[in-house]
Order: sequence, then structure tokens, then C-alpha cells
Amino acid sequence: MARRSSLGWPRIIAMTVAALAATVFPLPEWLEILRPDFVALTVLWFCLLSPRMTGLFHAWGAGLALDAFRGVLFGQHAMALIVITYVATRLRLQIRAFPPLQQTAVIMALLWLNEFLLFWIDGVSGHPITDWRRWLAVPAGAACWPMITNLYARFARR
Repeated sequence: MARRSSLGWPRIIAMTVAALAATVFPLPEWLEILRPDFVALTVLWFCLLSPRMTGLFHAWGAGLALDAFRGVLFGQHAMALIVITYVATRLRLQIRAFPPLQQTAVIMALLWLNEFLLFWIDGVSGHPITDWRRWLAVPAGAACWPMITNLYARFARR
């Protein structure tokens, strides 16, 4: 991962906006179900890199922006991102010490938690519960984690 001093708010905002754009960019229907949650992956990467600079406030803002972009219940992504960011921040030193394969497993567990919270909020708010294909984005996001960390580390160093 990149050094903490190489990040600044313009880069954080640019990377978060890019993740938002990748999340709402239209894809064919057969590929849409495999789209990783780029915002959650970006928030987790920043949380592991520098939790004091981004942390829960960044997760909350990115979640509210994602809610506005997707037109869903306002605050549902914000709440889910805050929960997974809190867990990742508490386990940050252990996660960073893991080898890449174990890091990917932990990220997959956090993405499962994120998707479960969104699933639960949809059920409580009376939105129709989708089928099993909504869960396919979790392993796709975990599979993208090593590539995303390398890409973000290169961008953060520039």
C-alpha cells in the first residue's frame, strides 16, 4: 500500500468519485450481477491505509452519495459502509499484516457483511427482496481486491 503522506483530499475525492462512477456506469444485464461494490472497496482501502484521514466520515459521505446516485432509501449504503469501516478500522493492523490471500478473505467477509446489511435494510423497509444473484457481487469484489489495491497504490504515489 502507498505511504500515508502521499494522500491528500483531492486524490481521496477523485478516487471516490471514480468508484461512484464505476458503480453506476451502465453494463449489460448479464454482467451487471457480477459488478463489485467499488465504493465499498475504495472505502475499505482508504480505511486500511489511513483511518485518521478518512475513516467513518468518508464512509458516511460516500454512502450518502451512492444512495443519491442509485436512488435508493437515503442512508442505507451510508449505514452499511459505516459498519464495515468501523470493523475494518478496529482490525486494521491485523488485516494489513496478513498476506494478500488472507487479506482478500477478510475483505470478502466485510463485503458479505455489507451486502447482508443492505439486504436486511431492504427487507425492513419493505422493498422487494431480490434473488440469490445479488450475492454474486461479493466474490467478484473479493477477486478484484488485489488488482484494486495495486491500482490505488499506484495512483496514490503519483
